[in-house]
Amino acid sequence: MILKSALWGSAAGVCLAAGLATIATAEEITIATVNNGDMVRMQALSPAWEEQTGNTINWVVLEENVLRQNVTTDISTGGGQYDVMTIGTYEAPIWGANDWLVSLNDGMADDWNADDLLPAIRGGLTVDGTLVAAPFYGESSMVMYRRDLMEAAGLEMPEAPTWQFIREAAAAMTDRDADINGICARGKAGWGENMAFLTAMSNSFGARWFDMDWTAQFDSPEWAETLTFYLEMMAESGPAGAANNGFNENLTLFQQGKCGMWIDATVAASFVTNPEDSTVADQVGFALAPDTGLGKRGNWLWAWSLAIPASSDKQEIAKDFISWATGPGYTTLVAENEGWANVPPGTRQSLYDNAEYLAAAPFAQMTLDSINSADPTAPSVQEVPYTGVQFVAIPEFAGIATQVGQQFSDALAGNMTAEEALAAAQTLTTEEMEAAGY
Repeated sequence: MILKSALWGSAAGVCLAAGLATIATAEEITIATVNNGDMVRMQALSPAWEEQTGNTINWVVLEENVLRQNVTTDISTGGGQYDVMTIGTYEAPIWGANDWLVSLNDGMADDWNADDLLPAIRGGLTVDGTLVAAPFYGESSMVMYRRDLMEAAGLEMPEAPTWQFIREAAAAMTDRDADINGICARGKAGWGENMAFLTAMSNSFGARWFDMDWTAQFDSPEWAETLTFYLEMMAESGPAGAANNGFNENLTLFQQGKCGMWIDATVAASFVTNPEDSTVADQVGFALAPDTGLGKRGNWLWAWSLAIPASSDKQEIAKDFISWATGPGYTTLVAENEGWANVPPGTRQSLYDNAEYLAAAPFAQMTLDSINSADPTAPSVQEVPYTGVQFVAIPEFAGIATQVGQQFSDALAGNMTAEEALAAAQTLTTEEMEAAGY
């Protein structure tokens, strides 16, 4: 790796590995990141980069909601507090369009290889041809199911199931006496909880958030079909209290053997197949997220990524760190220390061409297929004015979708009908969008 820092050194330089440049003065960069397992592991392994470059890192590790608020405030005000930020696929196109992020089209390490990035993931982080963030790990969503329960029901899971098959299989696998729910799915209110699931699901039913004039579409027949199907399926075969269940709650239910099927993030695959945590680890199968035959599947697309705010005055060093943390060398480092099953998934084609990874991760191919089938530039069957699969990449979305998610969660809890929830969603979305000037 060739350092592109302007801080070239002399006698005070730090000797690097063979072929590396020397720098005179060690610099400290500040990195804001989320406190999930993959990012904590990156922090633990980062001394390798510090030793290699002579630079140091000031880590700011925050819970997800706090991180979002913190970095959003800093970047929107040009605060310059951070040199590297961990952001999601939702923020990247918005901030990139505002020229708040540094281009990663050049200045990266020679072996970083942007062409190796999975097209769907790269596309979600690109604005007008400019890559504005480097993906650390990526995910889609898929069906995780109990092969033993499917067999006992006399059914065979297709590789690419329809929603109707999922509903029928869920009913067949449900055994209330044995505390087995045929289907587990997100019901907890939140733009990143139930609305991630339902927005992705709605795409496959032909629904969309807005038409080309930015008019809300919750009064459409497609949304009525989506929400009605979801509520009926969950009433027939879902767990009690489903309106309170998000990713973590459903993960626990599945690991305890209480779900016949669970449709959720592909990164959950390593958790449900780990025998130390999952009582059904040896019975888990995988399939693509369902569709209705309209050409779109009900799966989402997400990546946690590293980006450089335009306010940073250490952009070259920041690029060097991002090259290291999101490049192929870091993948090898994790594999050597933690095993291949624990390397960050979902960003590079080379990982899915690696026989060692494929052998350690039986869910790898389904994860890749799920990611590749999501298109953030054309998420719905109908034309839309926005990008994003399970979200709409506009600043107002998070607030609006959280309110809509509460309506849909209340409907799941039996506090209102599907019609009432959709009418409320249409009204509040229209009011918020008009107030925002759309």
